[in-house]
Amino acid sequence: MSNAIEIKYLNKFYGSKVALDDLYVTFPEGQITGLLGPNGAGKSTLFKAIIGLVKPQCGNILVFGQHPHWKLNAEIAYLPDRAKWYKAHTIKQALTYAFNVLPGFDLPRALELADQMQLELDDQVSTLSKGQEARLHIILCLARKVKLVLLDEPFSGIDLLSREQIIQSIIESMLDQPQTILISTHEIHEAEGLFDHVVFLNRGQLVLEGNTDILRQEKGSIESIYRGLFR
Repeated sequence: MSNAIEIKYLNKFYGSKVALDDLYVTFPEGQITGLLGPNGAGKSTLFKAIIGLVKPQCGNILVFGQHPHWKLNAEIAYLPDRAKWYKAHTIKQALTYAFNVLPGFDLPRALELADQMQLELDDQVSTLSKGQEARLHIILCLARKVKLVLLDEPFSGIDLLSREQIIQSIIESMLDQPQTILISTHEIHEAEGLFDHVVFLNRGQLVLEGNTDILRQEKGSIESIYRGLFR
């Protein structure tokens, strides 16, 4: 199996704080990988390094065999933690705007996803609940025909039904258009069924990684593995 992303001996410091500490890890192509770890583990920093938003002090990153650069980002859909969209837009305007500015954005697919997630196209973004806004952000990523999708805490602070709708949309998206998807989340109980592969980080270092089916056979559920590693 080929790797979509190869991280080798990556170090990133913010002053005296260590975000990534000699990190060496790979992410398999065409699979959904859960990137798991406590707050401060380095997950968000790693996502930002993959798309070139932060520059490591040393180490190497290869994304589909290329170093991060702005042209490569046309093949990456990135949902940051605490993402925001333009509040003055309606949902339909937001999707149309995304079609005009985001490479590979499939507007008919986005409209289909909006219907599946029970979003009204004429609703103002400023009036959406947190769960509705989270669903809109997911649509903006999943409607893009790109090779790599990075989702940083897509389920954080939203209601159970919204989480279920987002998870179902991710599953259907992979069936329609196989991609490499990395998901950072603390909502492991709901999300672990998505994962083909998991990577556990702590203090910027790799703690454990592997195929989820093999890990479950050896150690139990992904949630129980997490508790055992970080309690």
